[in-house]
Amino acid sequence: MENHFKKEGKYSYFESGEGTPIIVLHGLMGGLSNFGGMAEFFPKHGYKVVIPELPLYTQNILKTNVKAFSKYVKDFITFKGFEKVILVGNSLGGHVALYHTKMYPEKVLAMILTGSSGLYESAMGDSYPKRGDYEYIKQKTQGVFYNPEIATKEVVDEVFAIVNDRIKVIKTLTIAKSAIRHNMAKDLPKMTTPTCLIWGKNDKVTPPEVAEEFHRLLPESSLYWIDQCGHAAMMEHPEEFNRIVLEWLQNNKL
Repeated sequence: MENHFKKEGKYSYFESGEGTPIIVLHGLMGGLSNFGGMAEFFPKHGYKVVIPELPLYTQNILKTNVKAFSKYVKDFITFKGFEKVILVGNSLGGHVALYHTKMYPEKVLAMILTGSSGLYESAMGDSYPKRGDYEYIKQKTQGVFYNPEIATKEVVDEVFAIVNDRIKVIKTLTIAKSAIRHNMAKDLPKMTTPTCLIWGKNDKVTPPEVAEEFHRLLPESSLYWIDQCGHAAMMEHPEEFNRIVLEWLQNNKL
């Protein structure tokens, strides 16, 4: 995957394949929303997969919010010269996809959301632990998944590094507050972009009733469940996640 990583101007991103661009937006802790499976799979099916690094911890604090990240995504799409894109988002990335689609609907062919924030108040607060000893951080990180083994040492190390970095903690809390402020409940009924919701039945961060609420409020949405699955379906069940996405895209002629 490494040779597909690019740095151009202010953007760092992974890109692979040719075809309709699928832009993947990660959550607050990149390691907790790893889309490696998509990056391998979709280029084989006629799509270009692009995974930009969101500037969660590198921007001025005034640009550390859902709205600013959405604008960053729009600028990136313009920079790449893409006409229309499919947005995929997990957790905070789903929220950014939603806000971006509200602001720039003409750019978005479709959305795929999994464990998205945007409706549920505590989606951020509970899952991103305050600083503490390594064992505590490990337990909290494992709790994001149904199968604790998905939280490899590498994933736990990343979370541990973030919660022990004072500036990153301040920015994480700023983002969490911004996510609560940008609640999408009133906007969703007006958003007619086709949306595929894929949820883990055992998601403790954005529980199943959140998915049902998204489904109820978004007029053009389909909802799919994955069993024995927590907050990051594309990491715990990559094959099933990819299969659902591909089938949904094909059924919707996207």
